[in-house]
Amino acid sequence: MKMSRRRSLALLGVVALLLASTLLFLYLKSNSNQTSDYAESRALIGRIKQLNAQWETEILKARIATLHNYDPLVAPLTEMTQLWERFDTTESAHGRNHSPVWRASHDAYLNAIQEKTRLVEQFKSHNAVLRNSLAFLPTAEDEIQEQLAQRVDGDKLQLQNIATDTYDLLLSSLEFSQVASDEKAADILLGLNKMQVNKLRLPEQFHSPIDILSNHISLILREQPVVNRLLENIEAIPVAERLDDINSLLNTDQQQTDAVDQRYHFYMLVFSVLLVLLLVYLAIHLMRSFTVINRVNKALKSANDDLELRVEERTRELKDTQSELIDTARQAGMAEIATNVLHNVGNVLNSVNISADLVSRKLRASKAQGLGKAMQLINEHPGDLGVFLTQDEKGKLLPGYLNQLVEAIALEQQSMTDELAQLSKSVDHIKDIVSTQQSYAGANNLMEPLHISELLEDALRMNAGALTRHHVTVVKEYDEVPQVMGDKHRLLLILINLISNAKYAMSDLSNRPRKMTLGIRIVDDTTLQVSVKDDGEGIAVENMTRIFAHGFTTRKEGHGFGLHSCALAAIEMNGHLSAHSDGPGKGAQFTLQIPLKRVPEDI
Repeated sequence: MKMSRRRSLALLGVVALLLASTLLFLYLKSNSNQTSDYAESRALIGRIKQLNAQWETEILKARIATLHNYDPLVAPLTEMTQLWERFDTTESAHGRNHSPVWRASHDAYLNAIQEKTRLVEQFKSHNAVLRNSLAFLPTAEDEIQEQLAQRVDGDKLQLQNIATDTYDLLLSSLEFSQVASDEKAADILLGLNKMQVNKLRLPEQFHSPIDILSNHISLILREQPVVNRLLENIEAIPVAERLDDINSLLNTDQQQTDAVDQRYHFYMLVFSVLLVLLLVYLAIHLMRSFTVINRVNKALKSANDDLELRVEERTRELKDTQSELIDTARQAGMAEIATNVLHNVGNVLNSVNISADLVSRKLRASKAQGLGKAMQLINEHPGDLGVFLTQDEKGKLLPGYLNQLVEAIALEQQSMTDELAQLSKSVDHIKDIVSTQQSYAGANNLMEPLHISELLEDALRMNAGALTRHHVTVVKEYDEVPQVMGDKHRLLLILINLISNAKYAMSDLSNRPRKMTLGIRIVDDTTLQVSVKDDGEGIAVENMTRIFAHGFTTRKEGHGFGLHSCALAAIEMNGHLSAHSDGPGKGAQFTLQIPLKRVPEDI
């Protein structure tokens, strides 16, 4: 029953989520800013039409002006181009430019603007020449009239006719600039012919002004039809019509968008009603659930009171058990410390046994027994000892033998003295191991000046017998390291264990020489690093994370205490012990790194 109710609630929740998501989607779709975008686009098109009309007005002004600045013919086109770029950017953002109809309308407008711009440029060129000539006509005519008025020696009637013909020609040219008809053109040509005839009747000083005037009138006769034709062509270009087409497309597109928005609003209304009905149903169901929850809460409170009583009782039992566990853990810790002590002492006892065995064998094979034999010969000749030492063959050899015997006995004594010193060191180390283990109980570390290379040599001597028996070759890669402050016995404990482990790792090696490499160097001038590398059995990948764990070992006769105690000792010296191996059969390298503490100068 509960599972069915949960499934029903989950299903209703999913339906409510889908309805809410659909409403959000419809809201986003219907709440677009396209209406304002259409208004902005139409405003841009309207402004472009105004500028186009202004442009045409400026062209007409340029047509009738005598002196004209052509900047107004450039400014409208520049602003139209900027507005069109804004319009085109807006349309591209809405994706309308991808429509073939829109693309055709845009291209038609751009082609019209391009053609109109080309014709306007031609108009500016021809109109400039025409306006200059028209502006110069009065000046040229006045100059001729003044010269005619100043002549007093000619025929007055003839001069008056020439002046009248010149003035009529000027008026015809000006009228032609306003209405370029064929009749006016014929009058101008007739006037030019008269001008040429009159030029022959006048003195030579009149020829140049008359030629200048004739040239300007001829230019007006040629350029005025060209300018008029360009104006007609400019006026015929349908820029406004193209803009009206685009505006019609905007209106059509907006009508379609409005229709889509109305559909979205209808869908929103339907889904809103469904969502409201669903929420009402959930509210009713929630009120019923609150009643059930209140009833369950009362039952839970009663059960909770009973549970608290049981927890208090159980807590008292756990406290008693915890006290027992603490005692057991303390005993286990003491046992672990004792085991580490025994293991480390065992490593040193191997060296003690080796040294004691060497001293015993040397005593058994001592040359001192030869001294007894020499004294026996001397005792056999108490009366003739002088003759025996000078004349007897054996007696002559006896002094030399005694000298050799003295040297041999001295060497034996020195050798046994060295072994006894090593034995004494091992015994002292056993005592120091026991003392070192007290650090677990809070004893302070003993820091003393030491040469790490000498300490490594002591560790080698304590393992010398085992290394010799296993035919292990030791390669020493010692850098120059100054005297440092360190815990001698902890370091010696670690080095003895690492060398012993390296020797055991190569005990089954038979296909290649057994080589152990010892290294000493300083890292970054802050860390002392000692490494022990072997060519033995290596370490499997799955054992790399457990190699320093207490009790872990890969040797049948091992107990897993050595590396664990070494790692702890390294940590107590603020250092760390790490292992690396390329895999089984590829050897291993153990690296000890501790902070480098140089010996103070005053020590």
